[in-house]
Amino acid sequence: MTPAASPRFETGARDGAARSGRVFTPHGVLETPAFFPVATFGAVRGLSPDELTRGGLHGFVGWSGPMLTDSGGFQVFSLDAFCRRSEAGVEFKSPLDGRAVFLSPERAVEIQEKLGADLIVVLDEFEEIAPGAAPDLARTRASLERTLRWAERGRGVQRRGDQLLFGIVQGGGSVELRAESAARTAALGFGAFAIGGLGVGESPDERARLIAAALEPLPPAAPRYLMGLGLPEDLVAAVARGVDLFDCVVPTRHGRHGSVFTSRGRLNLRNARHRDERIPLDADCVCPVCARWTRAYLRHLLNAGDALAARLLSLHNLAYYMRLLRDAREAIATSSFAAFAARWRARYAEEGFADSSSRRAVTSPA
Repeated sequence: MTPAASPRFETGARDGAARSGRVFTPHGVLETPAFFPVATFGAVRGLSPDELTRGGLHGFVGWSGPMLTDSGGFQVFSLDAFCRRSEAGVEFKSPLDGRAVFLSPERAVEIQEKLGADLIVVLDEFEEIAPGAAPDLARTRASLERTLRWAERGRGVQRRGDQLLFGIVQGGGSVELRAESAARTAALGFGAFAIGGLGVGESPDERARLIAAALEPLPPAAPRYLMGLGLPEDLVAAVARGVDLFDCVVPTRHGRHGSVFTSRGRLNLRNARHRDERIPLDADCVCPVCARWTRAYLRHLLNAGDALAARLLSLHNLAYYMRLLRDAREAIATSSFAAFAARWRARYAEEGFADSSSRRAVTSPA
C-alpha cells in the first residue's frame, strides 16, 4: 500500500501582506484563505454533509475533503472551575456525563492521530485577556512557557507523516510576549502555526497589534491559522495581514438565533420590519436558501421555533463566509485586495437595504 503524501503548503499570489495559497492534503487541496465550519460533536450542527456541499463548503467532519481537529485546549480551559491544570496536563469534568478526563500534550496528539484529520493542533495553555486591564505579565509568561513545553512534548510523539501539526502562539495581551512566543514556537521546528487566545474581549485595535506581532517572526512558507475568529470583519482584517486559515462557530451559532450575514451587513431576522419582506436574505447571494425562500417565510419559521429555520439560516451564513473568502482570493490574485476590502467594508456598513431596485424576487412557499 502506498503511504499517503505528507501535507504541504504552497503560497500563491501576494498583494501586500495578504496572500493566497494551497494546502495539499491526502484528502484534497484546500485553497487559502479558507474558513473551517466548526463540528464540535462530529457534525456541523443541524446540517448534513450533502447540504454543506451544495453550499460550496469543504473541510468538515463527515465529508471526504480536508479536515482540521483542535486539541481542545480552549474548550477545556473554558470550563474554568471544572478544570485543574498542571505541568502534566489538564484534568476536567466531561460536560457530557461529568466523568473525570485527563488530557496531556502527548495524549492530545495521539487522539488526533487516531481521528485521522489532515491538520492537527498541539495542546496549549489558554490565557484569557481581561478587557481594559493591563496584562498580568508574570502569569502570561508562565502560561507561555508551559505552552512551549507542551508543544515540544506534543511534537515529540507525532508519528504520522500524513498530518500537518500546528504549534500554537500564545502571549495574552502582550505584544512583546506574542512576538517571543511566535519566534520560539518556530524554533521548535513546526511546519504550521496557529494563533490562539484571541477574540476573548480585546478591542479590534489591540487584536490587530497582537496578530501583527505574532505573524512577523513566523516563517513565510508555513500556513497561519487564526483560531476561533470570527466575524466577517475579523476575517477581512486578518487576511490583509497574511492569515491563511480560520474557524469559528459564529456563522452557525448566529444563524440559529436569527442573525444573518449579507453583502450589506448583518440583519436580525426577528425584527418586525422583515415580517412582510418577500425578498431573499441577500440579493447578491446564490445559495439555495436565497434562491428559494423569502425573509418573511424564514422569519416565520424562526419565530415559530421550527428547526428548519436554524438549518437554513446556518447554511446561508456558511455560504456567505465561503463566498467572502473566495472573493478575497480572487482579489489577491489580481493585486486588488486593498480596493476589495475597502469596497466590502463600505457596503457591509450599509443600513436598511434601501435600494429596492436590487431586490430580486424569489420562488417561495411564503
